[in-house]
Amino acid sequence: MPLEATMMIIDNSEFMRNGDYQPTRFEAQSDAVNTVFQTKIDSNPENTVGIMTMAGKGPEVLVTHTKDLGQILQALHSASSKIGGEIDIPTSIAIAQLALKHRENKNLRQRIIVFVASPLDGQAADEKSMVKLAKKLKKNNVAVDVVCYGDGIEETTDDNKSVLRAFVDSASSGDNSHLVTIPSGAHLLSDVLISSPILSGDRSSSIPDELLGGTDGPAASGSGGNTFEFGVDPSLDPELAMVLSMLMLS
Repeated sequence: MPLEATMMIIDNSEFMRNGDYQPTRFEAQSDAVNTVFQTKIDSNPENTVGIMTMAGKGPEVLVTHTKDLGQILQALHSASSKIGGEIDIPTSIAIAQLALKHRENKNLRQRIIVFVASPLDGQAADEKSMVKLAKKLKKNNVAVDVVCYGDGIEETTDDNKSVLRAFVDSASSGDNSHLVTIPSGAHLLSDVLISSPILSGDRSSSIPDELLGGTDGPAASGSGGNTFEFGVDPSLDPELAMVLSMLMLS
């Protein structure tokens, strides 16, 4: 079972008011954050999760390390009233890394999950700067996952390699970092994430591989090719099945 301390960096820029992801980009992101939190905690009861914003007046840590969903929900509610401005990915990652460094349980591996739904600007758009930051994270044993959607979905360059792809590839050690791009559509961000490489390791600790379904593509539906709703057999993991059902009804 993965033993990790995770810091989620959420996008709270002005672009999060956009309704191309229902009901809004921010609300879709909030559902995805709930899914990540529940999956991480269900994977191992020693895991902790924190959350911070990277826009508004500036990057702000809302929760450092918690196992309480209530604190995450309260942080999301607080962030919903601070939508505006532009994202600052490099500064946010530096702050997240510092927060992880001060985790109480040093046995927990470090992971940062960044939600990007805004155009890249400044240092974040500079591949050399981002690769340099990625190598620093790799040196300090910090894994990084990037969830890219909306305006955050980049057009690839001539060599078919985006800045965020180069960043994730440079940070990855033993395939521990991932980039998932999610175009707008009928699917939910949370559905895509639950069946993506970002959470597959956590889910596989309690769910057989044949039930994971839909992990081949980043935009795959969470239901996969099996007969169970949401791709989860309630008899094997009733809590996860209930959470997914609640997310769909919310």
